[in-house]
This record gives sequence, C-alpha cells and structure tokens, in this order.
Amino acid sequence: MSDTSTFNTMRTEIAGIDVLDLARRFGTPTFVYDAATILRRLADLKAFDHVRYAQKACSNLAVVDLVRRHGALVDSVSAGEVHRALAAGYTPEGTPPPVVYTADVFTRESLDLVVEKNIHVNCGSIDMIDQLGARAPGRQITLRINPGFGHGHSQKTNTGGAQSKHGIWHDQIDQCIGRAEAHDLTIAGLHVHIGSGTDLEHLSQVCGALEKAALTVGPSVTSISVGGGLPIPYRQGETRVDLDAYYALCDAARKRLAQQFGHPVTLEIEPGRYLAAEAGYLIAEIRAVKRQADNLFYLVDAGFNNLARPILYGAYHPMSIAPADGRTDRQERDVVVGGPLCESGDIFTQEEGGFVAHRRLPEATVGDLLVIECAGAYGAVMGSNYNSQPMAAEVLLEDGQAHLVRRRQTFNEMIQGESIV
Repeated sequence: MSDTSTFNTMRTEIAGIDVLDLARRFGTPTFVYDAATILRRLADLKAFDHVRYAQKACSNLAVVDLVRRHGALVDSVSAGEVHRALAAGYTPEGTPPPVVYTADVFTRESLDLVVEKNIHVNCGSIDMIDQLGARAPGRQITLRINPGFGHGHSQKTNTGGAQSKHGIWHDQIDQCIGRAEAHDLTIAGLHVHIGSGTDLEHLSQVCGALEKAALTVGPSVTSISVGGGLPIPYRQGETRVDLDAYYALCDAARKRLAQQFGHPVTLEIEPGRYLAAEAGYLIAEIRAVKRQADNLFYLVDAGFNNLARPILYGAYHPMSIAPADGRTDRQERDVVVGGPLCESGDIFTQEEGGFVAHRRLPEATVGDLLVIECAGAYGAVMGSNYNSQPMAAEVLLEDGQAHLVRRRQTFNEMIQGESIV
C-alpha cells in the first residue's frame, strides 16, 4: 500500500455523521473513533498469521472488543491492561495466546495476575524469567529482544538500542536459555519492537534480528513477532509503508527458520498506532480568538490533558474547522492553536523542543469547532486531570450510529478517593 495522504482544513462530518451534531450530543472535548477505519487498517495486515493489537494505543473497552470480534489478539503491558482485555471478552488461555503480558518488569500485582490467570508472558528482562519461573515453572514464555538498534518518530518513542530500557540485550540470550532451563520454562517465542513511527528501512532490520535470535535459541521457538511501529501519515502527501514488501521480508525469515527447525513458525505483528490513530478525532470548541503581537491564537477547550503528543514529542496532527454556521467558504490564515491549561506548553501547534509553530486554518470565531485528526492513538489513554480538568468523553461510530463508550468524567468522580484529614 502506498496511497498518498490528503487532509482538508474544513470538516463537516466524521464517518457520515455531522460534527456539530456530535458536539451537541456529547459535548466537548470528545474523542470520536470510526470503527470502519480501524477495521480497514486491520484488514491491511491480513497476510500475517496473527495480528496482536497493542492496546496501549487506545484501550477503551469498546475498541478492544471491536478488534477482538474481528479476529485480533491483544497485547497488555500492565495488570490493568490484562484486566481490560478480559473485560472486553478475551479468554486468558489458548493457542496462540489470546492475551500476552509484555513488560520489562513484573509489578507484584502483575506477577500475581499472570500466575493466577495463566497469562502468557513476553519477558523483557532476565529477572522476569526468574520471577515467573519461581512461581510458575513449566510454562512457555516469549523473550522480547533488544536488537541493539531502534528507530521512531522521536527519540522518546525509540524502543531499541543502548539508551532504551526495553527488552533483553541481544547478546544475553544464552543467559536467558540457562535461566529458563533452570525453571523448566520453554522459550517458545521471540519478539522485537524497535520503536513507534519508524520506517521500512529500519523495520526490515527487525526480520534479521529475529532470525539471528531464533537460531541462537533453537527449535523450541514456534512463533516470532515483528512488533509494531508501523507509521501512519500525519502530514499532507506522506505515504504509507509498503506492507507487501515488509511482509515478504518477514515471511522469508519465518520460512528459513521453519526449514531449519523442521516445524512451522507462526508470524505475528503487533500494531497499535496503525489500527487506532487515523480512526480518532478530538472535537474541541473554540472559546477565544486572540492576537499576541504577530501571532493569532485559536484557544480551545481541549488541552494537553486530553492530547499530550504535541507537548511530549512535538507531534504534528492535521486539524480542521467545523463551522458553527455551516459556511465552508472561509479564507485561511496562519494561526497558533492552544488549550485552556495554565501552562505555556499547552499548544497543539508546536515542534519538538517546545517551539511554537503556525498552522494554516480557515478563519474561525468563538463557537466554531476545531477537530484534531489522527488522534486515536496515544490520545485518551494519556489523559490526565491536570488543572482539575475532567477526562474527555469517548464515542465510537459504527454502522452509522454514534455510541457513547466513555462518558465525560464528573467532578465528584475526579475527587473520589481523596479525603480531607
């Protein structure tokens, strides 16, 4: 797939449903997810034996349930995400494992949970092998390998190499084999994930790293996972990764291993952003338009408490205006888009390092809506109550219907659990 992305700066509907109606019905700020987009991206990956959704990208139960109903497995990186997977209808045991716990550490709670529920574990540290083996000898495990290199759209999303905390260093595999044997654990799978938002050149290196690691472990390996990291287009004219070429590289490595081991080796991919990002929209209302010297600001009722990617990574998101009066013939101007928080960094149009940038958007006034697009991944899941702002509502659009899948947090819910001494 190599289609070129196009984005418009004026928007009246999402998946055929009027943006103004969505705002009137659910309020703002609200995240909206288009189920059809998620399923299209899932279908893109049908060549792989198994697609395992990295739910950390967007873990609303309705989204996790959607991908489950359409055949995806699920990855969980915490005890809470294991509970989410089970609440969304996944069973704890099966072949391949419906739920995998992937982490670099066991919290006490997560170790208790994976032992109790017999959840398959993808170990990102040697200590995890010892801790699981002491509690549950005889199980199969997967090793997450740090291949010594990584790549992502930001250094903060690079999950490989010496500066990354993730995975077991590639030259420590022999130690892992010894620890696993000591606890009667079988290394049945290998996993490599080098970063979020990487490119085909670096993704292709994952295949070689997995093949080398698998040959070191030997024929106990029956499954390899190339992780996630598939980028999506955020800017006008960006193209997608050639998935056919990527699959061909992965499949060739898998086939060589199967021939070497004398048994089939299954091939997994673990998308998060790729399934969720383009499906998501953050609808906010413009509450002030103000000029500061040469800068014209559109200030909206959503902040980095709702979408933290711009302040964390300088991430770029396409934006559009949904006009309250329905007029779509407005002139465009250079603007800065910011939120309501008492924080100078609460700017959606910024570059990495905090440098404020301009965006070309249609003229707008108070009451118009601003839609931040490609916001389905690492949006609501990173939400916070900073400035005592409530968590946004979440809505799933499916078959022409808008379903509230998380209501807006109330103030009483926000302070629940707090007490005055």
